[in-house]
Amino acid sequence: MQSFSDRKRIPHPASKPDEKLALSQPARRKRAAVTGEGGASPDFITALARGLDVLRCFRHGVNALGNLDLARLTGLPKPTISRITYTLTELGYLRYHPDTGKYSPGYGVLALGYGLLAGLEVRELAKASMTELARQTGGAVALGAFDGDAMTYVEAVHGSSALYLRLPVGYRASLDSAMGRAYLASLPEDECAALAARMGEAAPDDAVICRARAELRETGCCFAIGEWQSDINAVAVPFASLTGEGVFVMSCGGPASLLSEAELRGRVAQSLADAVEGLAGGA
Repeated sequence: MQSFSDRKRIPHPASKPDEKLALSQPARRKRAAVTGEGGASPDFITALARGLDVLRCFRHGVNALGNLDLARLTGLPKPTISRITYTLTELGYLRYHPDTGKYSPGYGVLALGYGLLAGLEVRELAKASMTELARQTGGAVALGAFDGDAMTYVEAVHGSSALYLRLPVGYRASLDSAMGRAYLASLPEDECAALAARMGEAAPDDAVICRARAELRETGCCFAIGEWQSDINAVAVPFASLTGEGVFVMSCGGPASLLSEAELRGRVAQSLADAVEGLAGGA
């Protein structure tokens, strides 16, 4: 398969789930990791960007947030947050809970996500091979794409009922996951360095990125062995979709009791590489 490198057919490691939002962390640092540098352009609509920043705060594991929570997470003044949440609620993108004074995503957000997923050809093409890989390995197989500061799952298949970690479509995996490492390793070196610099402390360590680039170059895969969670192993492969929809990453992972490091680096990695080969459109 032609991909990001002349890879040897060997599999890579897994990703780790996002931790719950820590509202006590410095807000400005977190906001810098979410938004780009588009504000320098006269075409950049700051009010729209702020509204999207607020919506991005509602991630996996976060059921409801108040205006004060959102102000801390985005670094925006509370009066600004109040106007944004009012507007988003009026438009159906947020729901207000008067008993708690907090907000949760509204059905308007679901409609936006459905529009993307319904039109994503690579997702439909990948389903059969992902299902077979999950069946063969018993692991969790995910297809993800880069989204600002994380990898967002656009498809997920779980091979075993014994999996206690069952992450859904829409889950955002950190760039320190196997999936995130594979994406970073697939980037040209200057782009990878620029992204890591923009994300600051939220980016993986330089040593981790260097190791991922070496793994991708040597094996065609990137691994996370007990680094996301101590008992979770995973491998991931990046590819440019043959549908022309961009760069995606497919990962396979699970508890070490199910997918040992040796198993992951051998049979599982090879099966993952085979699955990706049918979806890749070349370097």
